[in-house]
Amino acid sequence: MRIFVAIILAFISTAALADSTGEQRTRDRAPSASDVITGLYNFSRFQQGLLESADLKGNAEVRNLAALRAEEAAKRDKALKPIQEAIGAEPRAGGKTTSVGASLVEPETTDGPTYVRTFYASQIPEYESAIELLDRYLKGPDSTALAAFAREQLPMLRAQVEDAERTMADK
Repeated sequence: MRIFVAIILAFISTAALADSTGEQRTRDRAPSASDVITGLYNFSRFQQGLLESADLKGNAEVRNLAALRAEEAAKRDKALKPIQEAIGAEPRAGGKTTSVGASLVEPETTDGPTYVRTFYASQIPEYESAIELLDRYLKGPDSTALAAFAREQLPMLRAQVEDAERTMADK
């Protein structure tokens, strides 16, 4: 979670600097292959963290969904690895040091319905961030293989965030 916060803070500080100097904003520039690979691996770690959190606090519905998303993340990472190796892009070092469970709800305030709502709500910004990253990358890709991978992933990610939004609205 700290990586996600650091990325957001970097975007904000870069945007503020760009605004004050008249430079192009970071969001207007297409991310590099390394940026995309790093972002997708971070998204996968988030999904793995959801599984850990759901195993501890979630009901059967949440645990099953978290297991499915973690499995999809593992498949995505496995498919991404050969592309990463072929283009020689290395994800930036750093990992999420704050667990997803800690970021969802403090244990002493967790009850079933509160955790379930928070579980779904926490996914939406993560999905939106991953989708935005891939959309921006496709505006100026530097790898045809990674661009094809991004085009393949986008419909699935969009469907999953829509599911999370619908479920959140129902809870």
